[in-house]
Amino acid sequence: MKKQIIGMMCLAAMMSSCHIYRAYDRPETVDASGIYRDPVSETDTLAVTDTANMGNLPWKEVFRDPQLQALIEEGLANNVDMQAAILRVEEAKVMLTAAKLAYLPSFNLAPQGTLSSFDKAKTSKTYQLPVAASWEIDLFGKLLNAKRGERAAYLQSQYSQQAVRSQIIGGIANIYYSLLMLDRQVEITSETVDIYKENVRTMEAMKIAGMTTEAAVAQTRAVYHQVQASLLDLKRQVRETENSLCVLLAKAPQHIDRGTLDAQTVPDNLMVGVPLQLLENRPDVKIAEMSLASAYYTTNQARSAFYPSITISGTAGWTNNAGVIINPGKVILSAVASLTQPIFNNGRLVANLKVSKAEEKIAQMNYQQTILEAGQEVSDALYLYDTQNNKLVQDRQQVDQLDKAVTYTKALFQSGDATYLEILTAQQSLLSAQLTEVSDNFQRLQAVINLYSALGGGRN
Repeated sequence: MKKQIIGMMCLAAMMSSCHIYRAYDRPETVDASGIYRDPVSETDTLAVTDTANMGNLPWKEVFRDPQLQALIEEGLANNVDMQAAILRVEEAKVMLTAAKLAYLPSFNLAPQGTLSSFDKAKTSKTYQLPVAASWEIDLFGKLLNAKRGERAAYLQSQYSQQAVRSQIIGGIANIYYSLLMLDRQVEITSETVDIYKENVRTMEAMKIAGMTTEAAVAQTRAVYHQVQASLLDLKRQVRETENSLCVLLAKAPQHIDRGTLDAQTVPDNLMVGVPLQLLENRPDVKIAEMSLASAYYTTNQARSAFYPSITISGTAGWTNNAGVIINPGKVILSAVASLTQPIFNNGRLVANLKVSKAEEKIAQMNYQQTILEAGQEVSDALYLYDTQNNKLVQDRQQVDQLDKAVTYTKALFQSGDATYLEILTAQQSLLSAQLTEVSDNFQRLQAVINLYSALGGGRN
């Protein structure tokens, strides 16, 4: 007896050493250090030590516009992709429950009845009413690793739901800010159309007075029609953007109530935290890790296939057929224990283990690559935000100077030191600069969205 116990202990130790019972643990080779790049440096990586992370902020603290918040809540409640992601989580939860129940015996009722007669003799009736039970004893980790694999799949579905949630929040915010940008551009262009309409009237009066030529009048009209055409194009873009947002909200195309671009605010400090937080916050990184965990448990299942499988089965019930037909029936009981040890399977077990190991290695490489791509997105968003902040400073100074140029040119025209075409040129330059400022302001907000999403924001 002692020898059997020692033998079982040695067998258990041997199996433990080959990972059959060991749970997944993040590989030490996975590296997340130095994946953020300093936006003001050309070569150095960003040395981040502050654990504060913008991605941990609730989305309502990042997107503070009440109308935008209402749209995001509507999107999270109604979006088709979000609803599908919720259902996939439920599917994975059911599969995990089934894997847990695999440890329990299975019971099946299998009644049988027979009518038989030989040479016109009296018909004999036999029956059996057995309940069959079967129980696989999981000594070698087959069911354990299957259950752990289903748990990894369940977690993966939850992280996929988080990814969809983050995409919906970022997508709605991005389209909303696009609408605000277009609204402001429509407003600026509409004001410019009114100015150019007055310019045409002034040039026509000047031509009658002999102060300018028909060519100059034609050129002014052409500029007026050009700005009018651009206004129509902007209004079309507004309508199309509203329709796109409605689709994201899972409702028919309609007008979207919204605020103004100038009223938007962003968090004062865009904190990125330590790189290790990216491994815990980003849903796509967690999805890649759960894929690795699933591959790890699949490899363990391939290893456990080399060990015996032990099954205990039995039946209990009633029968009237015990060699001769007797009525009433008697109790029938049976129990069988079986052990199956693979010896030769045409190389299938070995091939399956090799394939599983290769898939696990691929999953680990994909996990590391996902981390690198996440770091790139954070670095790009940081640099975009820093760039747009600096550009907005330049844009505002340019608009201020061009506004002065229009004023000065009008004064010179009044004194006869400038032509009216110079006024038109100054006004056209001012329009272009104003539209550029609006676009750069939108890109700054877009950088905030990108950084929040890149840091795994939108979980709460």
